[in-house]
Amino acid sequence: MSVQTQTVTDNSLRWIVSDAIVMTKRNLLKYVRVPSLLVFSTIQPIMFVLLFAFVFGGAIEIPGINYLDFLMPGIFIQTSLFGSQNTGVGLADDMNKGMIDRFRSLPMSRSAVLAGRTISDSIRNLFVVLLMSLVGYIIGFRFAGSFFESAGALLLVALFGSAFSWISATIGLAVKDVEVAQTAGFLWVFPLTFASSAFVPVETMPSWLRTFAELNPVTVAIDTVRALVLDQPVGNGIWKLLAWIGAILLVFVPLAVSRYRKAV
Repeated sequence: MSVQTQTVTDNSLRWIVSDAIVMTKRNLLKYVRVPSLLVFSTIQPIMFVLLFAFVFGGAIEIPGINYLDFLMPGIFIQTSLFGSQNTGVGLADDMNKGMIDRFRSLPMSRSAVLAGRTISDSIRNLFVVLLMSLVGYIIGFRFAGSFFESAGALLLVALFGSAFSWISATIGLAVKDVEVAQTAGFLWVFPLTFASSAFVPVETMPSWLRTFAELNPVTVAIDTVRALVLDQPVGNGIWKLLAWIGAILLVFVPLAVSRYRKAV
């Protein structure tokens, strides 16, 4: 590679990163100007924590582990997945308001618009997960792992949610309607979340559902995060989770960029 080509590549990369940072700031400022968006996005996860801990927790017994400790890693992943659906809703809203057309007319990287949206939503998701940790701590949950294990678990939660944001972005750009994007996003996330190890061990499920749950990437994510949080053997769970994240990004980042280029 010649020096000139290397310089052009470096400048292009800096251009994309700079544009992505600008778009991330633009999306985060929306939460500052309309704080109710952030407030209401935290209410549902808090309700899930309290409902499952106090309503279902008394009826569910898991040998060798307190149900709240079993529950919280699943809530972390669920919160991140549900929050990732805002990416598609936000993009559909921008399309309806003509913002996507304005972005496409500007001399900016097309991928930066999508990257800025997914990064800002990932930051919001991480904030909500940290809030869930505080709520869990108040009602008795504790991180049993080391600081690095616990921080690594939360980082994996954010990365997993970020990967699903690209799926949501593809859906939002494809349907181009806010209500449809919201419905279509949650329609497939719900079965993935509830047919997993989030709330009960997969061993308690019927054989046909257990097979699905064990192959479910959400189960892989929850089991890995749970092992790190509770200081249990992780095995090759981290590598499986990173492989799932990489596969999702490899498929849906190009799809989302392609849909963005075709957006009207």
